[in-house]
Amino acid sequence: MPYQAIAQRINSLIKQAETHYQCYFAFPGFVLDLRGSVAGQANWHTNQLRFNPSLLKQHREHFLKHTVAHEVAHLVAPHVYGHTIKPHGREWRFVMETVFGVTANRCHRYDISTTGQYPYVYSCACKHQHFLSAIRHKRSQRGTTYLCQKCRATLQFQHTLNSKNNG
Repeated sequence: MPYQAIAQRINSLIKQAETHYQCYFAFPGFVLDLRGSVAGQANWHTNQLRFNPSLLKQHREHFLKHTVAHEVAHLVAPHVYGHTIKPHGREWRFVMETVFGVTANRCHRYDISTTGQYPYVYSCACKHQHFLSAIRHKRSQRGTTYLCQKCRATLQFQHTLNSKNNG
């Protein structure tokens, strides 16, 4: 069922792009094999898309509307405007907002704490929770500083989400 929903959404977006630009776009291949915090990836060289099935399952409607459009826009924009454009530049934003009618957000805001890949909970001055992987947690414990993108304060370790990840 997830494959069918994604295929239908991709097909709809491709048709919108073809109507807007009056040209043909080949239907991309896609797989649901991403894990962790990455929701989707696009490779315009191979016309391939990759999606995170866990995040799709947790955020189905938003994922289909926004994440799939985000990745398809990464295929459409270089096809139309050339391969030297910036990945999230004005051409990509135009495809997202004008052609697809979706807000052009560079990053998703999905809760990744339930994926199990980010069990280390950190906080900052604005009291936002940040979930770090084991690698980043170990780096933090050895002195690497991570900052909140919102308040720019240093992240402070709080606790782990489960007992087997005591670090």
